[in-house]
Amino acid sequence: MINLNKGIRVSVRKGVVDMLPLSLAVLPWGILFGSIAVQRGFSWLEAQMFSAIIFGGAVQIVTVELIADNASLVTVLFTAFVISSRHFLYGLSLREKLSPQPLRWRLGLGFLLTDELFALSGHRRAYQGKLRLIYGLAAGGSFYLAWNLWTFIGIVAGASLPDLTDLGLDFAIAATFIALVVPEIKTLATLAAVITAAIFSLVFSLWELELGLVFAALLAMAAGFTVQQLRRPA
Repeated sequence: MINLNKGIRVSVRKGVVDMLPLSLAVLPWGILFGSIAVQRGFSWLEAQMFSAIIFGGAVQIVTVELIADNASLVTVLFTAFVISSRHFLYGLSLREKLSPQPLRWRLGLGFLLTDELFALSGHRRAYQGKLRLIYGLAAGGSFYLAWNLWTFIGIVAGASLPDLTDLGLDFAIAATFIALVVPEIKTLATLAAVITAAIFSLVFSLWELELGLVFAALLAMAAGFTVQQLRRPA
């Protein structure tokens, strides 16, 4: 029992420490969302509930902007669905690891499964055994608390400071994803997908194509799959 309790403490501490750099990396992003929400007319409680319930930086910012611009409900829901659809792929990727686990673990880790937690889930033995499940829960839970704290700071700042988007805090969004993606470029297929996504997202942005990011992502997946098939032994 003593060894088990010690193992739990070690797993919790390691999960929090391993997630800490990513929790700090999204500080500007969380502050940006909180400030945008209150400056677009949402109450502090509504802004905080966005982070507490939705718990997704990109979709929160886009949704707040769409609602503030009086977009239709269909537009808001469809856009949120498209932006969040990558989590479906995350779930499929981790299905074999998590499907044998009890429902309470799957629900908890499913809610906490952000880009950042997925980045820590690449180990072949991830989520195998109670201590590794606790590690994942601690990592995801600490990130959840940090995100809500940064949101609160942004809410307070947004109520007393000018528009924080003028400070360039939105660059934190791009910087965070770059930090997550670069270490995962380990194969030629992945490199092809990343380069394709970067080029076409820029091109579609210059063309002001509304679903440009979606099309860029689809082209990137096609490029990665094609390269992988070409390099497969006959």
